[in-house]
Amino acid sequence: MKTGAAIARYADFWPYYLREHSRPLTRGFHYFGTICATLCLFALLATGRLWLAPIAVIMGYGPAWAAHFLVERNRPATFQHPLWSLVSDYRMAWNWIIGGLNRELAKAGIPAR
Repeated sequence: MKTGAAIARYADFWPYYLREHSRPLTRGFHYFGTICATLCLFALLATGRLWLAPIAVIMGYGPAWAAHFLVERNRPATFQHPLWSLVSDYRMAWNWIIGGLNRELAKAGIPAR
């Protein structure tokens, strides 16, 4: 499925998302960005410092997009499916944390590396 292809259901998007993140380094950049962005958002909530909002966006998307362009050499799914991509960033990170990501990758047809 190409990046521009229409995906009507999140259940179809998730395996596509994983295939677009097939390289471990790409996923690592995403984890870094997701963790940094989340910490910025928690800091924003704790302090009320609104300048942390754009920092969270930059920290979340910067590493992820760099990984797509430099490592994975594909177009970020965020451009076509922003909400599903955000949900999937957290889903992928959570699965990595709890040790379930390899199973999800295998179901999406991504060989272990």
